[in-house]
Parts: sequence; C-alpha cells; structure tokens
Amino acid sequence: MLWVKSLHIIFMVTWFSGLFYLPRLYVYHAMAEDAISIERFKVMERKLFFGIMTPGAVLTIFFGGWLYLANWQVYSKLPWMHAKLTLVLLLFIYHFYLGKLLFQFKNNKNVHGHVFYRFINEIPVLFLVGIVFLVILKPLF
Repeated sequence: MLWVKSLHIIFMVTWFSGLFYLPRLYVYHAMAEDAISIERFKVMERKLFFGIMTPGAVLTIFFGGWLYLANWQVYSKLPWMHAKLTLVLLLFIYHFYLGKLLFQFKNNKNVHGHVFYRFINEIPVLFLVGIVFLVILKPLF
C-alpha cells in the first residue's frame, strides 16, 4: 500500500502545482494588453488546466480513494479524515471555479482585475496547510 500512498502524494503535488500556478497566469493575463500575449496565456492556461491540473486531481482522488476504501472501517470513524475530505471537496470546488475563469478568459469575457487573481492565488495555501496538518497531526477534535 505504500506505493499507492506514494502515488497519491505525487499526484497531489502535481495538482497543487497547477492550483498555485494557474491563478498566477491569470494575474499576468489580466494585465496583458497585446493580442500575442493574450493568446499565449490562453494556450498556457488551457494546457495547465487540462494537461496537468485536472489529471493530477483525478489521480489524487483515485489513489486517495483506494487508500480510503482499503481502510474504510478505520477512516470512516476518524473526525480528522472527515475534515480532510471536506477540505478536498472544497478544493475541487475551487478547481472548477478556476476552470470557469479559464473559459471566461478563453471567450474574452474576463471581469476581474489582476488584484483579484493575486488574492485567489493564495487560497490553495490555506487548503494545503489545513490538509497537511490534519493528516500529520490527526487531531481528535
């Protein structure tokens, strides 16, 4: 099972790398004024979202689900696991929100400025800190 846990962590890192970088691309995209830069950002954002982030998210959930199901009798009773899964669900909502923003940029319908994207760029840090602390400390609440 350690190899399953290793793959879960590897794909979680992959997913988070995209969650950290995509809003940063949105910052630069929102500031871009020339057509060449705007089109370049659209390509970069699409490749990051569909080529790295989404597969990373799916594989994180797949291997995490495998770990959970292999130990569901234990995990289903642990409050920290319920809290972690809640944060993962909220992280998925954030992921899909970034996808919504991607389509707004793609269709030239962005309604936010670069400051907004600088703010949402910090959100994954909160999720990462919460999830890692829950997994490592396993609080009993």
